[in-house]
Amino acid sequence: MAEETSRTAFVELQGRMIETTAKMKQVQNQMRGKEGEKKRAYLTLEELRQLPDDTNTYKSIGMERCFFWFLLMVSRFVLEPKSLLMTEQEQKFKESESAIASLQTSKEYLEKQMAEVKNNLRELLQQDPSLARQIMSMSVV
Repeated sequence: MAEETSRTAFVELQGRMIETTAKMKQVQNQMRGKEGEKKRAYLTLEELRQLPDDTNTYKSIGMERCFFWFLLMVSRFVLEPKSLLMTEQEQKFKESESAIASLQTSKEYLEKQMAEVKNNLRELLQQDPSLARQIMSMSVV
């Protein structure tokens, strides 16, 4: 009976470990994406700052597919004042920073969960050496 309880606990902890690992990877990927957005906004702002204030700039508003002999992607642009583009890029930069801070909090929480699960697994295996032997004897296919 105790052996069955240990196995059930192990399977549950293993599931939590897999779930937490998947969530951690998702958060890390989201952080990388937001870091990229932040960097693009920063670099765009740096380039815009070098232009005179009365400069009109072009903003990309998306892609359109055109069919000729082959599929061709065509960008569409709209003429806008520099100040409007700077405001948009500053907003993107701030939103990215905020999202990164939020994701960092989530990452720290998941790291604590992961440490807790690892600790629980370690304790379970120390309490039930026969379970540890069974796990070690399993072959990975």
